[in-house]
Amino acid sequence: MEILDATVITTALPVIAADFGVPATQLSIGVSAYLVAVTFFIPLSGYVADKFGARNVFMAAIIIFVVASILCGISTNLTSFTLSRIMQGIGGALMVPVGRLVVLRDLPKEKLVKTVAIITWPALSAPILGPVLGGWIATHLSWQWIFFMNVPLGIFALIASAYLLENFTANVGKFDVVGFLLTGIGFASFMAGIELFAGHSTSTLLGAVVTVFGLLLLLTAVFHIRRADKPLFSFEAMQFRTFRLSMYGGSVVRIALGSAPFLVPLMLQLGMGYSPVEAGTLLLWLFVGNIAIKPATTWIMNTFGFKRVLIANGIMISLGFVALSLITQQSSSVVIAVILFVSGVNRSMHLTLLNTIAFADVPKDKMRDANTLGAILMQMNRGMGITISALMLAVASLMVGNSSSDPSLINFKIAMAMMAVVALLSITDSLMLSKTDGDSVLKKRLKKQVS
Repeated sequence: MEILDATVITTALPVIAADFGVPATQLSIGVSAYLVAVTFFIPLSGYVADKFGARNVFMAAIIIFVVASILCGISTNLTSFTLSRIMQGIGGALMVPVGRLVVLRDLPKEKLVKTVAIITWPALSAPILGPVLGGWIATHLSWQWIFFMNVPLGIFALIASAYLLENFTANVGKFDVVGFLLTGIGFASFMAGIELFAGHSTSTLLGAVVTVFGLLLLLTAVFHIRRADKPLFSFEAMQFRTFRLSMYGGSVVRIALGSAPFLVPLMLQLGMGYSPVEAGTLLLWLFVGNIAIKPATTWIMNTFGFKRVLIANGIMISLGFVALSLITQQSSSVVIAVILFVSGVNRSMHLTLLNTIAFADVPKDKMRDANTLGAILMQMNRGMGITISALMLAVASLMVGNSSSDPSLINFKIAMAMMAVVALLSITDSLMLSKTDGDSVLKKRLKKQVS
């Protein structure tokens, strides 16, 4: 439900924008504001789950999320919509990390590969199903039902939580208010600065100042957290090479992958004239690719190891963006579907490997901090994927001279080419892995140990 709401509005953006009387590209703030709010409050998740109990926090988060969804549905302008999305993000920030912490806290290493494959499904499927569902709802119902559908889902989740979750607590120290504010305000400012550029702001200087201010706060946050007695979260997991490299290179490729559910539906609608339903249905082939490779993911992982697959897959992801940049008005839907299918295969493989190797060498007593830090970085990547893709569209508009209107196909082609470069940069960290990194959770290494 949380990940779905990050992208479900993408195919409905032109419809919502028309209701609000703003250009469709400005609605990116409704997507990124949600993701910024999630990132802002994710650092709270581990602390409040330990202090108040995982079940209590999880259920409270669901209630906040559902109420905010109702407010989104009754919004009448971009301002009220954005504020409601921020509230929705607060609820989302406390749902996913707490749920993942429950899973990973006492998980044996030999079950990590299988379990991560299961919990990766929402991250893979929701961003792809979101545009399909959003397009169908916007066409056949009204865009408000994109948010109203969270009411029955939330009620079901509350009932399930009451029966399935244990309300475990742990001793926690004083809350790190300084670390929380530095981290949250820093990232929110950084994203807001990029949004000012992406939204064709008349003040380029203001965008630059806000972006730099955010970066300075984030650097100050790192300095504080490394020296605080009771920090909000710890960087200790970064001492493990597989976790560290998966966070660095993984962040770059997640930014590229996070742009696709935003760029592709808009390209098909604004650049090629597809309807919301047609665009969403075509994007479904990305999800089909996710499903098709899933049965073979573990075998490929065990046969070739993490390093080889991550390098090859990173190159394939980059080539997928290149292929999208070459699409023309004459390109058939079959060709586009094939490109999206192959991209879905690569997307599924890459995210599963990254999520597995990240925790392969992290001991149980460091799992909470690793989970919190990983969740923060992954959420930042999702937010930056949307915001940076909007920025690239703005840059493309300036390059071709149509900055005052909705982007045309050439704008999207340029943005896709830029994302191809971003994706290719991600393999630099994969090249630094050894051939045996991550083998501790693979069957081939476990079999050797038994023999």
